Amino acid sequence: MGASLSNLTEGANGAAIGPGLGDIPESCVACVFTYLTPPEICNLARLNHAFRGAASSDSVWEKKLPRNYLDLLDLLPSDRHKDLSKKKDIYALLSRPVPFDDGNKELWLDRVTGRVCVSISAKGMAITGIEDRRYWNWVATEESRFHVVAYLQQIWWFEVDGVVKFPFPPDIYTLTFRLHLGRFAKRLGRRVCHFDQTHGWEIKPVRFELSTSDGQQASSECCLDDTDELDEEYGNHKRGYWIEYKVGEFVVTDSDPTSEVRFSMKQIDCTHSKGGLCVDSVFIIPNDLKERKRKGVVK
Repeated sequence: MGASLSNLTEGANGAAIGPGLGDIPESCVACVFTYLTPPEICNLARLNHAFRGAASSDSVWEKKLPRNYLDLLDLLPSDRHKDLSKKKDIYALLSRPVPFDDGNKELWLDRVTGRVCVSISAKGMAITGIEDRRYWNWVATEESRFHVVAYLQQIWWFEVDGVVKFPFPPDIYTLTFRLHLGRFAKRLGRRVCHFDQTHGWEIKPVRFELSTSDGQQASSECCLDDTDELDEEYGNHKRGYWIEYKVGEFVVTDSDPTSEVRFSMKQIDCTHSKGGLCVDSVFIIPNDLKERKRKGVVK
């Protein structure tokens, strides 16, 4: 690549032979940039003054932002964005996790595609028995983007419900629960897991459900501790790992009116108790981004 660029401006003896990259009008560079991803634009901005100017152009970043990015900014305190006049700076702000709803939810733009992702903390959900220390505890951890997870010691009626009202841009979204069987901790710098309280999840499946304000519904069932079920990533044993359980998908065709998504996770067969489970969060991510992330394409 470096040799090819050099050949555009130098002859055989290193003498200049004609127009080079520096002579391309900034407006033409900006037009090309609209077809590139943000990381590619930022890399090319280092080439010369014209490329650097085009990489800051509002006409470029307007196309990278979601059409309803102003609705997303409204979820933030005004002092975080009132002084941002450039679309590039707005993109940079939204591409980092942005907390809202008292810090119990986060939104961010995928840095490559500019598509909207949302996460909801366990703190932002209604968990049956969460106030009773005999059943649940809050555990501080760096393994959660919200730095805290709900740990279930033992319960008979297991139910977690949540709702998010959010201006999702048009897209197809996948909703997942992020769960962990067993309690984890660090000892002498090493991660260790304890499963003495983990029980009951192999007897009956957990039922996951979602519904939207425009009538869409999806559901799935899974035995969280089913050692007979082979998982592509974790093999026959799912204990000791953070696993995202897919609930289903929903489609947004218009960001107005604002979408309301309700989701739940239940195992309410009171014939047996269950325990030893960490509940971290719910993710709502564009469908193909979720698939690419599983394959290691999107970080």
